Amino acid sequence: MEVFRIARKEHSTKLTSSGAPNRWNKIGQHVIYAGTSRSLSSLELCVHLNSIHLHRDYRMMIISIADEDQLIDEVRLKDLPENWKKIEAYSYLQNIGSNWYEKQGSLILKVPSVIIQQENNYLINLRHPHFNRNVRLVRSEPYFWDERLF
Repeated sequence: MEVFRIARKEHSTKLTSSGAPNRWNKIGQHVIYAGTSRSLSSLELCVHLNSIHLHRDYRMMIISIADEDQLIDEVRLKDLPENWKKIEAYSYLQNIGSNWYEKQGSLILKVPSVIIQQENNYLINLRHPHFNRNVRLVRSEPYFWDERLF
């Protein structure tokens, strides 16, 4: 399967993570967030508008993940509280992701997108023992932001 991530050029040549906290992980947990499509990845980054600098060089990273069901755990909408998209649920979601990360049960955590809940994002655990065998950066393509989005 292929998933997509947008990164600044200087961060687009290898699969790395800063370990910064986010919706589904706590600080020090090295995961890559990737979308199931180029458009979802674009929208996901757009919600972080203050981190986008239109004149920087961005790249679309195409990441290949082995198609093996045992590599993926999934968080289903029906298992989330009603307020899961709100900031009040942030720590709850971080605990879900953190538990997944710490247990090392699977390489990938499939989660619903907050922006388009019928679509999914994938968290890739860079510290998982199956990472090197099952995940690779296929290529990095030039990417530009259409200024009309902003």
